[in-house]
Amino acid sequence: MYKNLLLFSCKVACQVVAAYTRVWIPDPDEVWRSAEIIKDYKEGDKSLQLKLEDETLYEYPINLQGNELPFLRNPDILVGQNDLTALSYLHEPAVLHNLKVRFLESNHIYTYCGIVLVAINPYEQLPIYEQDVIYAYSGQNMGDMDPHIFAVAEEAYKQMARDEKNQSIIVSGESGAGKTVSAKYAMRFFATVGGSASETNIEAKVLASSPIMEAIGNAKTTRNDNSSRFGKYIQIGFDKEYHIIGANMRTYLLEKSRVVFQAEDERNYHIFYQLCASSSLPEFKELGLTCAEDFFYTSQGGDTSIDGVDDADDFEKTRHAFTLLGVKESHQMTIFRIIAAILHLGNLEIQGERDGEACSHLSSFCSLLGVEQSQMQHWLCHRKLVTTAETYVKSMTLHQVVNARNALAKHIYAQLFSWIVQHVNKALHSTVGQHSFIGVLDIYGFETFEVNSFEQFCINYANEKLQQQFNSHVFKLEQEEYMKEGIPWTLIDFYDNQPCIDLIEAKLGILDLLDEECKVPKGTDQNWVQKLYDRHAASQHFQKPRMSNTSFIVLHFADKVEYQSEGFLEKNRDTVYEEQINILKASKVKMVADLFQEEGAVPAAALRKGTPRIKVRSASPAFKAANKEHRKTVGHQFRNSLQLLMETLNATTPHYVRCIKPNDEKLPFKFDPKRAVQQLRACGVLETIRISAAGFPSRWSYPDFFDRYRVLMNKRDLSKNDKKQICQTLLEDLIKDPDKFQFGRTKIFFRAGQVAYLEKLRADKFRAATIMIQKTVRGWLQRAKYQRLRRATLALQRYARGHLARRLYENLRRTRAAIILQKQYRMVRMRRAFLRVRNATITIQAFARGMFVRRIYRQMLMEHKATILQKFARGWLARVRLRRARAAAVVLQCHWRRLQARRQLKALRIEARSAQHLKKLNIGMENKVVQLQRKVDEQNKENKLLNEQLSMLTSAHSSEVEKLKKELQEYQQSQRGEGNQLLSLQEEMERLRMELERAHGEREVMEDSHGKERDLLRKVRLSRISDLEEENTLLKQEKEELNSRILYEFARNTVEENIQLKKELEEDRSRYQNLIKEYASLEQRYDRLMDEITIIKQTPGHRRNPSNQSSLESDSNNPSICTSEIGDTEDVIQQVEEIGMEKAAMDMTLFLKLQKRVRELELERKKLQTQLEKKEQETQADNEADIPEIRGVVKGSFGKRQELESENKKLKNELNELRKAIADHATQNNSSNNVQDSYNLLLNQLKSANEELEVRKEEVLILRSQIMKAAQQKETGKNMVKESKTEDWGYLNEDGELGLAYQGLKQVARLLEEQLQNQRREHEEEMEALKNQVDSMQEELEKQQQALLQTLQLSPEVQVELGLQQEITRLTNENLVRVFLCLMLGDLLNVSSAFQDLKELLEKLENNEKKLKKQLKIYMKKVQDFEVVPVERRSHKRNMQVAVQRKEKDFQGMLEYYKEDEPLLIRNLITDLKPQAVSATVPCLPAYILFMCIRHADYINDDQKVHSLLTSTINGIKKVLKKHHDDFEMTSFWLANTCRLLHCLKQYSGEEAFMTQNTAKQNEHCLKNFDLTEYRQVLGHLSIQNYQQLINIAEGILQPMIVSAVLENESIQGLSSVKPMGYRKYSSNSGEGDNSYSLDEMIRQLNSFHSIMCDQGLDPEIIQQVFKQLFYMINAVALNNLLLRKDVCSWSTGMQLRFNISQLEEWLRGKNLQQSGAAQTLEPLIQAAQLLQLKKKTSEDAEAICSLCTSLTTQQIVKILNLYTPVNEFEERVTVAFIRNIQVNLKERNDPPQLLLDFKHMFPVLFPFNPSAITMDSIHLPASLNLDFLNKV
Repeated sequence: MYKNLLLFSCKVACQVVAAYTRVWIPDPDEVWRSAEIIKDYKEGDKSLQLKLEDETLYEYPINLQGNELPFLRNPDILVGQNDLTALSYLHEPAVLHNLKVRFLESNHIYTYCGIVLVAINPYEQLPIYEQDVIYAYSGQNMGDMDPHIFAVAEEAYKQMARDEKNQSIIVSGESGAGKTVSAKYAMRFFATVGGSASETNIEAKVLASSPIMEAIGNAKTTRNDNSSRFGKYIQIGFDKEYHIIGANMRTYLLEKSRVVFQAEDERNYHIFYQLCASSSLPEFKELGLTCAEDFFYTSQGGDTSIDGVDDADDFEKTRHAFTLLGVKESHQMTIFRIIAAILHLGNLEIQGERDGEACSHLSSFCSLLGVEQSQMQHWLCHRKLVTTAETYVKSMTLHQVVNARNALAKHIYAQLFSWIVQHVNKALHSTVGQHSFIGVLDIYGFETFEVNSFEQFCINYANEKLQQQFNSHVFKLEQEEYMKEGIPWTLIDFYDNQPCIDLIEAKLGILDLLDEECKVPKGTDQNWVQKLYDRHAASQHFQKPRMSNTSFIVLHFADKVEYQSEGFLEKNRDTVYEEQINILKASKVKMVADLFQEEGAVPAAALRKGTPRIKVRSASPAFKAANKEHRKTVGHQFRNSLQLLMETLNATTPHYVRCIKPNDEKLPFKFDPKRAVQQLRACGVLETIRISAAGFPSRWSYPDFFDRYRVLMNKRDLSKNDKKQICQTLLEDLIKDPDKFQFGRTKIFFRAGQVAYLEKLRADKFRAATIMIQKTVRGWLQRAKYQRLRRATLALQRYARGHLARRLYENLRRTRAAIILQKQYRMVRMRRAFLRVRNATITIQAFARGMFVRRIYRQMLMEHKATILQKFARGWLARVRLRRARAAAVVLQCHWRRLQARRQLKALRIEARSAQHLKKLNIGMENKVVQLQRKVDEQNKENKLLNEQLSMLTSAHSSEVEKLKKELQEYQQSQRGEGNQLLSLQEEMERLRMELERAHGEREVMEDSHGKERDLLRKVRLSRISDLEEENTLLKQEKEELNSRILYEFARNTVEENIQLKKELEEDRSRYQNLIKEYASLEQRYDRLMDEITIIKQTPGHRRNPSNQSSLESDSNNPSICTSEIGDTEDVIQQVEEIGMEKAAMDMTLFLKLQKRVRELELERKKLQTQLEKKEQETQADNEADIPEIRGVVKGSFGKRQELESENKKLKNELNELRKAIADHATQNNSSNNVQDSYNLLLNQLKSANEELEVRKEEVLILRSQIMKAAQQKETGKNMVKESKTEDWGYLNEDGELGLAYQGLKQVARLLEEQLQNQRREHEEEMEALKNQVDSMQEELEKQQQALLQTLQLSPEVQVELGLQQEITRLTNENLVRVFLCLMLGDLLNVSSAFQDLKELLEKLENNEKKLKKQLKIYMKKVQDFEVVPVERRSHKRNMQVAVQRKEKDFQGMLEYYKEDEPLLIRNLITDLKPQAVSATVPCLPAYILFMCIRHADYINDDQKVHSLLTSTINGIKKVLKKHHDDFEMTSFWLANTCRLLHCLKQYSGEEAFMTQNTAKQNEHCLKNFDLTEYRQVLGHLSIQNYQQLINIAEGILQPMIVSAVLENESIQGLSSVKPMGYRKYSSNSGEGDNSYSLDEMIRQLNSFHSIMCDQGLDPEIIQQVFKQLFYMINAVALNNLLLRKDVCSWSTGMQLRFNISQLEEWLRGKNLQQSGAAQTLEPLIQAAQLLQLKKKTSEDAEAICSLCTSLTTQQIVKILNLYTPVNEFEERVTVAFIRNIQVNLKERNDPPQLLLDFKHMFPVLFPFNPSAITMDSIHLPASLNLDFLNKV
């Protein structure tokens, strides 16, 4: 049906469908499918040749009779529009595709369709409903921001305030589409934006009604887990200032049948399951409930739970909402008892009369409702029949009993529902007169199921009425738009559903026949249906099904629905027997009895109220006196309430929200086209499109059309100044048919498809220009390429010719060379022949000559051999002689060497003695040396034993040899002839000789092994020494690294602690300033209330207590006025009246007590802040002082270490020399016993030295441990650093004990020296302190004596006056100091142990205070000795002049005034002063004048005058700020003066911390008598309030400029391009003035702020903080607007934005504000601009974006990418895959969850001390101030 209705809007029968045109064709799965025409269409063709998106070919048949061509597809540039009416081709597939693209690709759930907001349920929680989003949409035009439910709510709120007309928001959709949530968010917006001005907190009550209504009216269905089973219309009332004052709720058609029946996979109402889930609570034990599965009414649907829903938790929320709405606990328990009774009623067991036992559930039901069980049991099973003659009681069948039970349960629940609605309305009702209201209608959408019953019929009937109202409203808006623009109005044929409505509600319609059948005693559903067939068979909206006689079909506007007639009559009658109702009326429970009273019994008080409330009791018909049924049927009641609703909606301006359910599986971001199209047809969105398409749907303003399509204009037209005329000329040239467009007064109207045609022309023009550019560029590239080729060709030719020339030359050269070679070759050949002949001749000669020479050689060889034989013989003889001589020489050498060995032994003994002495002096030999020496000793012993054995063997062998020689001689002499005996003797001799040689070999082997072992030991010793040296070197390196690391970690920890302390200080400061801000707002509110009370008091007929004091004035000076932190205002006013307002501002001490009581928290925070600042400065100073000290200690330790290392090297050298000497002697004299004895002696001496060393080491270690313990106990903190610097001294020996002992001795000496120095320093400091104290005491004594002498010289009255004045001054100072110290001590006790130093300082101050008190007492006793009796002080003019004259010579720069002139001073200097009056004088002149007056009051020691002047000054400044709350210049002026007065009070307070930059003259001007620390704190609070007011004024001025100046201002002309806009944009822009601002205007405003603050002398640090706050607000507002607007998220906007930000940065640099941190606050906006300009295709681009956008959160980056929209068709969209890639890369970030920035965030302000160089005596008073009554002193 809709396809036929929409054909005319997009058919192209009159156009030629060319190739490559994209169209939409029907598809059974996707509803509509995109295709592209591949062949031109000509008239008469039976089909179109198409190519689908998957590249498959398709032939689309065409109906020649209807000429039905497919729908054309919009250009890609138009896809994804915020408003569907901005599409050029308006039809069903375009709407569906646009919604799908926005929902799936951009995750946008809201889309405009003309006046309708289409909301698609995402089935996922989205971060788009926070408080920041509400503030972002508040005050914005509807078309300026992205579609949102908040935009619709803001539009309704704005129209209500602008047009003073009531508004309605109609939220509709089928179950599960999100109607309830949308209505809830709309009400939340109104509660936030229109919050009540009183303390009734009505907006919270409005929101609290939602959980109650959801609990009793929502249930789980197959389509929705939280489906509203009733309709409701909530009226939110507003007063004249458009603040919420109350609300009222109407309900429609509660689905009562759900109480007794639920389909499969559905539940009953939530309240039943919530109550069962909480049945274990003690207060619910008497209800007799168990789990929901045990009750029939809650278990029919199967599963009784919902995934992700906690019924017990929801029940707590419901109870809390009841309490918030004022429902008593007793009523709440009664409600729960009734609900439990309904559950028990469902479990009743129907039995025969013979079964006498009563059911336990029946007894529970009766006890819970307080009714009689027997009566209820009887009338549940019987009914009463009344006739004219008599009354019968008849038993009912089982089926009738069940129906009666279910009807009773439904009726009880319906009455309870109505009672709850009434009490909710009562709680939301307000006595204040309602000026206007906004209604939110949350009603069921069009429904069609497989089985449709009475409920669906009523729902669809209501939707028919709403659709009719919607159609007429849309039609009316279109007509108004055309008439306003002056366009001829032609009637548009739109679907009118009045016949369908008449079918239902007209006379003898469906409802009328149904009521008529209900009145028939034996009426049935079949009879009623038969009457419908007979009556309405001819109606075009009524049909009879073919296969059924019990159902009927109604053709609704959305679809045709078949209704089953079964149950219609019963549900319409809603029968409840009168006997059962009477039993409930007689209930003992009052609330139960009240539920079932007739409607006429409603209290009259509810009817007398003058509010426009309309109470509709949902499904609660009244009783007839003598009938079983109620008087009105359900259908009749519903028709009446619906009629009343339509009258209300027609009297308001409606706003429509259509909720769409994207899929039936409840999956997040899944889009089912079939279900979406079905709902779009049903909810009227397509009807809106059809009405728009029938006229002129596309509308452009003349400037936007000119900017968009100026490329289609020629230069001659562009030269004209009239843009309207230019646009008309262009359109007349481009579009020949004048019916396709119309020119309005401010806009151009186009038919459907014309904007697409213009876009095509624009794209063709761009394409032609692109082709021209490409042609020119390509020609240039080709010419450049040709020139390069030509140059290359010439170069190649040049090189080729050169190559040929060189080749010719080479040929010639080779020819000449060949000739030369031939000549040389011939010569060589001839020469070689000659040489062969010559060589043969020479060879013959050589052989001949060789033969002769060899003969001579043989002879010479024979002679040479003979000579050799002679030589060897002679040599043997010579060697024999040599052996004999050598044996004799050996004997001589042995004797000589023995003599030399003895001499060396003596020398070794002398050296041993000297070594022993050396060892005594240098203790600490290594154990390893001892072991090595022992090993050498053992080797020497073994060597000695071997030598002895060898000597014994040698001697035995020699003696045996001698013996054998003698025997041989004897045998030779006796038996020379016995040869055999001689041979045996010779053999024996040979054997002995062999043994001797073997013994010599063994000796040599042992000597070699001994030498090798000795060498090995020497190598081991040397390697050990080298290893120790390497270890020593490594330890040195490790020590240096540790020292450097310790220094680095110490510095880093110090820096981190400082940073942490700064952060904590900033947080405390921000919290403190927020408290001050809240205090200021409460103060202003208190002033407002007091003004209202004063006004009310002045009106006749009322009696109110007067109050003319602000909250700070109430600090004034009576303890009974503010006795607690939370007091009653009326009591305070009465007390002020009793005491008197003049007396309430006089006493200083009472003022301090009141101030302490009222602002105790502020005092504590201020004290803590000052202590933290002091502590921070002290820690920084200590760190700076500790670093050089640490460096000095490190340098000293390095020097000491070098000394020890040099001593260590000396000891090592001496030890090595000793080892070498011992080793040399040992190797030279291994066989000597004397050397071994001397060596053993040396070892014994070393052992004794080692023992003595051990004893000394133990003593040193004991002493060192004692000293170290004492040092650790005394200086725990310093030992941490010293221990980290302790060196590893264990390198002199293996255990390191010698180094430790040496270190301990040196540490002892150093510690003792430091203790002596500390004691000497402390003694000197104490002496200096005592001397200073003595000097101060002497000076004070002299002053007292002088004062005493001067006092004695005066008259007695003056003596009394001065004595009393001094006593009061002393007591005042003592009280001030005591209060200050008590507050300080209280703060310090709450702080951690880090402030121990401050406690010690406090104790010292207390001791000094006690000493001063004692001295003052002594002086007072001396004064009393002179009999000075204090009397009551009087103001004596002459005496005061005497006192002033006494001080006149010492002080200057003071102003004197009389007490009665103080109001005049405040008025002339504060209240009536204009900043222009003092613009030509010294900046902050009022602050200097006030301080000079304070100085004079301090000089004359008049505390009352000081207190009065400061209090009046503060109150005067507050009054000025309140009066000029929107004047930036005045606020800046008094901020500068307040800060200057605060600086003066610090600079001249006498505190050393504030006097470092003072001159000597300024130090003379310091205050002498009063400590004004308390007033400095009050002025600090006032400065903070002043600063916050200044920021609010500046933000209020700048905020309207930001969006248009930063985002929308076209600073670079021609860069941006306008896209087509929808209806919302036009409607929001209409009627609004031109509120656009340029960037230059905003910069001029910033210049104005800067010049005002600089001219008025505001501190530069404060100016920097002001602009840092303003630039943060600029960044937050611009970025939030960017995140909520699709039209500004483009590449061109990014370029414009970056240029605008650079202009702001340039302004900061020009004003020298780059150090303020303002530029850093713009970083998120800069990164957003860069994000819009970056490429968004590849993974490398994603990584670049992630690394660049560090100041943006993940949600913000993804949101900008989703919003990014190409302005021209040449740009590409951001793909979904790229966005997913970004999300994966940013997954590890821990970003805050909120999407928008908090533009209301305020940085904590600091007021750094800024002393003035101006002296008080150099200031002159201008005559224009009228301060002639001030006298210079």
